Amino acid sequence: MKWLRNRSGDRSEDRGAAAVEFALVLPVLILLVLGMMEFSRVYNAQISLTNAAREGARSMAIHHDPALARSAASAAAPSVVPAVSSANVTVSPTTCAVGTAVTVTIHYNVALFSGFFGATLPLTGKGVMQCGG
Repeated sequence: MKWLRNRSGDRSEDRGAAAVEFALVLPVLILLVLGMMEFSRVYNAQISLTNAAREGARSMAIHHDPALARSAASAAAPSVVPAVSSANVTVSPTTCAVGTAVTVTIHYNVALFSGFFGATLPLTGKGVMQCGG
């Protein structure tokens, strides 16, 4: 029976079995890769939103202007697409007395591109800063 083997030593049954195993494993590998890509995008967006909220809280603590704090928070997240609008930014309290803390919260829905994990994912970024004089 040795004379039935081809030159590389592989039998056609072995190659067929490898193709079937690959076909069974491929969907799992694709799902893992897409999951890693989605997680990376969402994690990047979460970090950007948290930093933008911190920047908005810093602006409110220094300038005591909620509108300026909203625009500073919106501008501080350039990597989030579509951009964060001022309507997604909440400043609490709207007056900043010396010694009190101001909280800036950003609510944002990230669109997922694969569709395996849903269409969107809601994220929240929060920054707290002590008001200065």
